[in-house]
Parts: sequence; structure tokens; C-alpha cells
Amino acid sequence: MATANEVSDRRTPSAAAAQLFSAALKREGRLLLQMGIGKPLIAQAMLLASEHGTTVEEELLASGRISETIYFAALAERLGLDFMADIDINGVQDIAGLDTQIIRPEMLRIHHASRPPITVIVPALSRLDEVAMLLERTQPLRRSLAVATPSVVRNAAWQAGRLRRVTATTRALFETTPLHSARITFWGKQGFYAGVFLCALIAAVIALPIVSLLMLHIILTLFYLANFFVRFYALGCAFRQEGSAPKMRASLPAGPLPVYSVLVALYKEENVAAQLVAALDRIDWPRSRLDIKLICEEDDQETIAALRTLSLAPEYEIVLVPVHLPRTKPKALSYALPGVRGTFVTVYDAEDRPHPAQLREAYAAFMAAPERVICLQAPLIVTNARQSWLSALFAVEYAGLFRGLLPMLSLTGLPLPLGGTSNHFRTAELKQIGGWDPYNMTEDADLGLRLHRLGYRARVIFKPTFEEAPISMPVWLGQRTRWFKGWLQTWLVLMRKPAQLNREMGWPSFAVFQILIAGMLVSSLSHPIIIGFLVYVTWLMFQHGTHVDSLLAFWLFVCDIVNIFGSYAVFIALGRNRMGVRERRAVGMRWAFVPLYWLIMSLAAWRAVLELQTNPFAWNKTPHVPVNET
Repeated sequence: MATANEVSDRRTPSAAAAQLFSAALKREGRLLLQMGIGKPLIAQAMLLASEHGTTVEEELLASGRISETIYFAALAERLGLDFMADIDINGVQDIAGLDTQIIRPEMLRIHHASRPPITVIVPALSRLDEVAMLLERTQPLRRSLAVATPSVVRNAAWQAGRLRRVTATTRALFETTPLHSARITFWGKQGFYAGVFLCALIAAVIALPIVSLLMLHIILTLFYLANFFVRFYALGCAFRQEGSAPKMRASLPAGPLPVYSVLVALYKEENVAAQLVAALDRIDWPRSRLDIKLICEEDDQETIAALRTLSLAPEYEIVLVPVHLPRTKPKALSYALPGVRGTFVTVYDAEDRPHPAQLREAYAAFMAAPERVICLQAPLIVTNARQSWLSALFAVEYAGLFRGLLPMLSLTGLPLPLGGTSNHFRTAELKQIGGWDPYNMTEDADLGLRLHRLGYRARVIFKPTFEEAPISMPVWLGQRTRWFKGWLQTWLVLMRKPAQLNREMGWPSFAVFQILIAGMLVSSLSHPIIIGFLVYVTWLMFQHGTHVDSLLAFWLFVCDIVNIFGSYAVFIALGRNRMGVRERRAVGMRWAFVPLYWLIMSLAAWRAVLELQTNPFAWNKTPHVPVNET
């Protein structure tokens, strides 16, 4: 089925439509005709420019039907100026204002050792006559001017300021708001308090082993119960939504659409490069209003080569990130953020296949929401649940999280620990709050909680992004270890000043943060301990009958039964409730492996605790392979 853009591209303006064209569009059309560009192509570009609020030149270049190099070479010939197909970046100085050229390339100064400097310009068709008249009045100016394409100027600006920019990226959040940065694991007295707590716990266990273990058990039980009740409430909300009429979606506002940016960080993703570009090509948004940045590490030659063989459309730009520690996804995203042109920006992963209409839904939701809503989270749906028991339970987990828990948090105005992809932001506010933390391994959850404490809000939308889950234990364990390490970092960052955090978030959000992040961490770390206690008490009952000497031990046993099996049940029910029939069939009976799934989550949590001390900023890369959609 053709997209809306493809349909628009095939239309030609009627006589009535032509009368509606502004004088500026008609003038552009005449100039392009004089340059030898065909009438049908100009007519289509004029129609799209009128519809999108752009220029004929922008639509013509965005269509990909004319080469950017050939077009600007023709403009240079018309002006009588030299054309530069490439720029030697050694002649570009990293001066104030250089970064404006990565957003809107217009002018760049090129210095030479043996001759006067040259100013490279990117002439706009709408101002071509002005430039021509200036050159006529000031003939010597021709010797110091040349023409280049926007892509060449933008690339030269990126390269000339690369070292300054990557250094600033890794330092910015830490230097401006250090309390929000995970660069230092234990801030201030956190390490001291952690050591005191650990020593006190060991001393208590040695001095009063029974009392200490009972108190520890009660605390763990309360965290478990709190997690259980939050998810049980989300399950109740999901059932109510299932039984009610579907909610009305926000309608798309009338008028031209703004520029929308898409960021994708890639590292060693040559296998899925073609799949990614094909998925992004299906996005239903005017191509002249798209700004897609594929962000690669500059030493990842395989991925860069794979992308360059794809003949990328004009809306794509490959951004090369200099090699600099930490080598993380959030650092790559933050490096590209200064070059974002869109009023709104979204983030995808290399393996993602977003719904073509997701950007339109996000834009409509932003326009209908209060200004303090600066983030929208789209649901992630796992499509390879049939491949292994790991991917099946991953699919159940994601269904419960993105279509159950996060919508409940959104409806109640509570903080959203975002997913790592398909987040949509208002660009200006995202830059204002510092973007992503380069040192946090779950930059998504960190950013969702940070924007909430700063007074902003996040909500959910409904058009999904499809992706694949890991199917092998080593890959799954590496990814989950990185997540747990990031959640630990996030908790430590937010808890540097608990009283201040409580004031900023409000006590309901503060409590939910503790339940969702601290509760999840404690529950995962303690899961084998609780299982061991259940096994021990059950063995005692078999040995000595069902009578338990201690009433407290009996009630702890009952609570543990509810916690463990209730948590298993709500995990399964919440996920399956939000799944479609085909998804449930793909999972089949493999939900029965939930106990094993939770035990290996505990293993990942303990590995994360160790890594946080030994290698806090190591990014466990998750490899991806193309999807077999046959």
C-alpha cells in the first residue's frame, strides 16, 4: 500500500491549486524552469511546498529526483562562482558559531596557508537574485567566494568541531548539574553510608543472627509486597481498559507539519543496516520535514560502509562520533543532539521497526497535551516470541511493562522509567534539561525520572515499535546485566539528596520511584534468598508436620508464598492481558518458565552489583540479526 507521502508525490496541481501558490513559490518555479528542470517535477514540488509550508527548492532536493551536487553546481555556474564538491577540513577553524552550520548550513570560512581565505556559501534559490546583484556591484568579491552543498558544509562543520564537541558531551551534564550525573558512582557521603550500613549489617548478623535475619526478611517482604501491589493495580487498570470503550486518540492539527528528527545510535550493526533504513523509509511524514541522523562510532568502519552502500535518501545524515570514553549509546545520542533540526525528536534502536504512523500520533499527542508534557513513550512489541523460551518471556514482560504498567503510571501522573527506544521529546526542553547522561547504562529510565523531578511530565502513545528479543542466554544475560547496572546508577543518582528529591517529586512519586527502582533491585537480588527460605520451611514442615513453632515464621512463610507466586501470576497475567491472540499463541505454555526467568534475572542483578564496582561504564553490546519476515 502506498504511503500518504507517495500518494502526494504522484499528484500534480490543478489549475485551481496553481492559483493558490504564493508569489514566492511561483518565482522559484520560474527560476528552476530557467535552469532546465522539467515542468512536471517543478509542479509536483510546488504543490508539496504549498502543502508543507516549505520552499520549492526544499521539496525538489528532498524528493531525491535531482542530485544535490548537480543542483548546487548549477547555482554556482549561474552566479559565476567556483563550486567546491568537497572541503578540506584542515582549513576549517573551530570558532564560535561553527555549530550553527550543523543545523542550518549557509556559510563557512576556509583558510589556506599560501593564499587568502575563501568563504563557502550555500545559496538559497529564494535569495539568488540578491546574491547575483551583490556580486555585480562588488566584482572583487567573486575571488573570495565559492559554492558548496549543504551536506558538504554540514560535514565539514561536524568534523572541524568534533574533538571539542565530544569532550563537551561527556562533561556537560556533570559540570552543569553534577547531582544528576552518574559519572561518580557514590557521591559525597554515599560511599561512607553504604560502608557503614554493610558493616552494621554484618556485625548485627554475627551478634544477633536470628533477630537480624528476621528484620532483613521483613524488609525484603515489604518491598516484594509493594512491587506486587503496584503491578496488581496496573493489572486492574488494564482489565478496566479492556472492558471499556477505546479511548479517543488526538487528531492531527491542521496546517504544515514541523521538522521531526530521528536519532539512531549504531555500533557494529552492519547486519541490520538495510533493515533499519527500510523501516525508516516507511515513516509517514513529509520527507522534506524529516531529519534522520544515523550515529556511528568513527572507527566502526563496517557499519559506516554498510550504510553508505544503501544510497541513503536526502533526509538521512551519518554522524560520526569520535572515539572517546565512555563508549555508550547515551554519549552518542548527546553528541548528535546539538545538530538536531526538528521541533520534536525521537530515538530508535538499530533493530527497530516503528509503526509508519507513530510520528503523526506523537505530534498530535504533543499538540493536545499541556506544554509540560515533553516526552511520549511508544510501546515496544517483541515479534520473535516463538524462537525461544527467553524471547517468549521477554515478550510477556514487555507487554506488561509498555502496555500495562507505563500506561497506568501515565494516567495517574506518576514518573515513567522510559524504555530505551521510541521516546519522543520536545527538542528545546530536552536540550534544556541536559539530554542523556553519557555515563548511565539505562539513560532512558534516568531521563524519565529526571524530567519528572524537574517539573515535566511524560505520557504514552499507542502506535508500537516492533523489535526482536535476545534468544540466547549469554546475550540476554549481558543485556540484562547492563540494565540492572543502570538502574542501580539511577537509584544512586536520585538518592544523593533524598529530602530534596521528595520535595521535587512529591511523596507519591517519590514512593513509586522507590517501589519501581529500589523495589525491583531488592526483589531481584533477594529472590534466591526468599526461595531458599520457602524451601527450608517447607522441608521443616515435611519433617515435623505442618505445625510451625514461631507465629512470625508462619506469617513470613505465608507472605513469601503470596509474594513469590503472586508476583509470578501478576507478571504473567499483566503481560498476557495486553497481548493479542497471535502473541499469546506465540508464547504458548512457555510462561511456565517464569520461576527460572526470575532466577536468572537475579543472577544478572548480582553481576550488575559487581560490575558497578569493577567496570561501571562498560556497555554490554547486544548483537542483532535481520528479521526473517517470510
